[in-house]
Amino acid sequence: MARFKYSGRTRTGTKNGILHADSKREAMEKLRHDGVRVIEIEEVPENIFTKDIVIGNPVKLQHLVIFLKQFSTLLSAGVSVVEATKILAEQTDSKPLAKALQKVEVEIRAGNPLSKALAKHEEIFESLIINMVHAGEISGTLDETLNRLSIHYEKQHRTRQKVISAFSYPIFVGIIAIAVVIFLLIGVVPTFVSLFADVGGELPAITQFVLNSSNFVRKFWYLLMLIPVLIWFTIFTMRKKPETKYYLDLIILRMPIFGSIFQKSVLARFTLTFSSMFSSSVPILQALTMLEKLVENEVIARVIKESRQSLEQGKSLTEPMKKHWAFPPLVSQMIAIGEETGSLDVMLENVADFYEAEVEAATDRLKSLIEPIMIVLLAGLVGTIVTAIMVPMFDIFNNIQSY
Repeated sequence: MARFKYSGRTRTGTKNGILHADSKREAMEKLRHDGVRVIEIEEVPENIFTKDIVIGNPVKLQHLVIFLKQFSTLLSAGVSVVEATKILAEQTDSKPLAKALQKVEVEIRAGNPLSKALAKHEEIFESLIINMVHAGEISGTLDETLNRLSIHYEKQHRTRQKVISAFSYPIFVGIIAIAVVIFLLIGVVPTFVSLFADVGGELPAITQFVLNSSNFVRKFWYLLMLIPVLIWFTIFTMRKKPETKYYLDLIILRMPIFGSIFQKSVLARFTLTFSSMFSSSVPILQALTMLEKLVENEVIARVIKESRQSLEQGKSLTEPMKKHWAFPPLVSQMIAIGEETGSLDVMLENVADFYEAEVEAATDRLKSLIEPIMIVLLAGLVGTIVTAIMVPMFDIFNNIQSY
């Protein structure tokens, strides 16, 4: 999106500013719609200081939840789609979302439906939003659909935050532990090396190990910075390829303690998303196709693909789920009951609520378990280094006393 600097006149006087648009013509149309008679307009080139730098998802989940909830409220109050879009573009705190909504507004004014306008910004509005909005437009329940989407993403955000908070504590303590150990090895241990060398004699094994570790860290300190980067790059590359991503996701799900939390989190996302799409009248085969990409786990995605193929062949949706270890009996049984009774969306929502509660309980247990373990680990590392220094010091002190 280009930047345009303009000057013009309004009923109240002159107006100057900067506007974002795809073209000069679109910029002039926006200004004309806002009651500005353009006197001069020119494109301002982007540079490193004006260009927005985006890493990862350009819009935070909480901003998306607020947008969907406000959009639903405005439509329920009788505000038109185009006016609601304009209002939300001006009110949102997210710059990427505001820019996208400005473009969406132009598309709607040109006669395009909301779902088609949103589809041009897939980096912000994922397929779930686009398809559910399309279904809401057809059924005439767009406000209800948007409200359902806001609830869906709010629950998803809450579950994700629980998982992040559970893993943030051990990561934070781990970083502190590594920093303390490196400080001791580089700043404290070397001061005793010359003392031990002057005294001579054979050093205890633990002291020799710490001295060797100190020498290694001082000589190859750059490896400590390079190794995390290489690990991150390797994981990032593996997740780009479906085959390697499958085995990486398999390892994550099979991890002791942590794997169970990840599994429950993915199943909560799967059942909640499936329920939202099904209750919004999205065709079940289309919903399953989208879920393969939305679950963000290749192991679960492949089972969903097999379930879709089973349904296409006239078989049961739950047949592949019953055979796979990643889907507990509760999931397959509840979905099977929903198929038989015609209440699949309700059953899926119940399963989602159950696993959200399970994730919350599991993360709370994990925090209470990890906290003492990390404290003991940190104390053990520091204690080992202190012991390695103190043991030969006591020997030196005893030798002095004997003289």
